[in-house]
Amino acid sequence: MTELNESELNKPGGVEGSGQVGIQGMEMLEGSIIEAFKESVERSDPQHADNRNDVTQGIHGHLHHFAAGHHVWLNKFVPQLQSLAAKYHVGNYVAIRGTNRRIFESMPIYARLGMHILFYGREQVKLLEGSKRIEALLMEQSKREGQIYDSPESRSHIPSFIQTYNIDTNELLYPPDSPAYKNFNDFFYRKLKPGARPVQNPDHEFCSAADCRLVVYPAIHDAQTFWIKGDEFTVPALLGLDKSDPLCRALEGGSLASFRLAPSDYHRFHSLADVTVIGEPRDIPGQYFTVNPQAVNEKNLDVLSANKRSVLLLNHDATNKKIAFVAVGALLVGSIQWTVSAGSKVRRGEELGYFAYGGSTVVAILEPGMAEWDSDLVANSSPRTPGKLGTETLMKVGWSIGKAPRK
Repeated sequence: MTELNESELNKPGGVEGSGQVGIQGMEMLEGSIIEAFKESVERSDPQHADNRNDVTQGIHGHLHHFAAGHHVWLNKFVPQLQSLAAKYHVGNYVAIRGTNRRIFESMPIYARLGMHILFYGREQVKLLEGSKRIEALLMEQSKREGQIYDSPESRSHIPSFIQTYNIDTNELLYPPDSPAYKNFNDFFYRKLKPGARPVQNPDHEFCSAADCRLVVYPAIHDAQTFWIKGDEFTVPALLGLDKSDPLCRALEGGSLASFRLAPSDYHRFHSLADVTVIGEPRDIPGQYFTVNPQAVNEKNLDVLSANKRSVLLLNHDATNKKIAFVAVGALLVGSIQWTVSAGSKVRRGEELGYFAYGGSTVVAILEPGMAEWDSDLVANSSPRTPGKLGTETLMKVGWSIGKAPRK
């Protein structure tokens, strides 16, 4: 994470001159980007000749490294990425809570390539909504990455992953060299020591559900104004239900919190409140699009409702109102696993489940009148400047996000 000049980076993603490239040129470039994406996945295999047990040689490389000449192999596929890395927005700003600072988080190679596969040029709508080839590719490569990181050989990537993302090993339940990690995925959804993520502000009834980048909105329509720009986004679409379903009716006009997990994050998700689990999780098949903010902010596609996801219904013990807790898979995410079952009593901050490899998102939708989100989070999520998008706030499990309205 680095601090950069936002005015220099807040430019639209894309390849220089993309609007002037002909259809044939676009197809050629798209094909090159697809091959580069597939190569980045294969280079994450410890058995690849050029891997060297270095995660940055594959999907975890960053484009600013490429600009500095550290990823020569990419130039074979997409020479234009040199210009992209030097001139265009290849990451996202996040707010540091309790300060006036914002830091820039650069985007890994796989996410940037995935974005370009989907959004290249002005043909993005056709690519996203009409190309089964693209959908099949992303699904195939996501499953392939899961196979690589489920292999015993992938354990050799753990030290490099820790170094690349500066992971605090002191909070791990098991040390990095523990036999508890039979493969890389075991480390990816690692457990932490008891007390590593304490619930803060006991008088606040709602806490962060993940180590994440968070946006919160008092009303769902606010989320559609400042963050979720997909023109097809609705609560019924996200939940995979008809709009006449009683749950959709109950959640109408409710509030929303979106917790985005980056690959470097602790990937277990927790309850945001004291709840009882209602029924079993309901899996909804879907795509493997990136959930990077630049995709969520795209008006021509609702990636949250398009992606593979799993819905868990929770009953808030204090109010007897409902919370829809939606775990959304993303590009290169292997699976969504729940560690609770119907009838489980779960205190805020306690575990609900985890994601296997990849960046991912949790969306919580609460019935109206349940929560008043913390004012600093609302301010970051809903800027007063007309036309400006919200900013995510960097969070940890257990940090306060809101409280119940006081009568």
